[in-house]
Amino acid sequence: MKRSLIILVGALALGAAIFAGSFYASQRATVMCCTKPADDLDWLRTEFHLSDAEMAHIHELHEGYLPKCAEMCAKIAAKKNELESVLGRGTNLTAEVQTKLNEVAELRAQCQAQMLQHFLAVSQAMPLEQGQRYLAEMKQLTLGTNEQMEQSMSDHAGHEHGTN
Repeated sequence: MKRSLIILVGALALGAAIFAGSFYASQRATVMCCTKPADDLDWLRTEFHLSDAEMAHIHELHEGYLPKCAEMCAKIAAKKNELESVLGRGTNLTAEVQTKLNEVAELRAQCQAQMLQHFLAVSQAMPLEQGQRYLAEMKQLTLGTNEQMEQSMSDHAGHEHGTN
């Protein structure tokens, strides 16, 4: 009986110690996360080994670009709503639908051009080799989605889009 009481008390003490340690660790992690403001560009510092001065310049570039990006996104969303409205009125590809498609495409092209210009500026704020690697990755993200879709469409057997 005495032995089982010792085992029970030992197990309870071990459980309490594990609970207390877990509680302390989670509290500490929460405090560290909340006291350090989130930086959505922190990955750049880590990935490209950037200095504080380089990061400060990149933050300026990013802050200057955000309003342009938001404005372009709003324009694209509004134009897509117009397109959806025109598409919802009929079952044919009318001249009005084609016009709206062209307008959406033009806005998307302008958006891509602005993004690429921003990525060029950011890459120039980095050491040469890191900037080239960053720019290559951003080009792939910006242009790669369309290229992947086009490639997948041209790879289908009997599908001749990519061979013209």
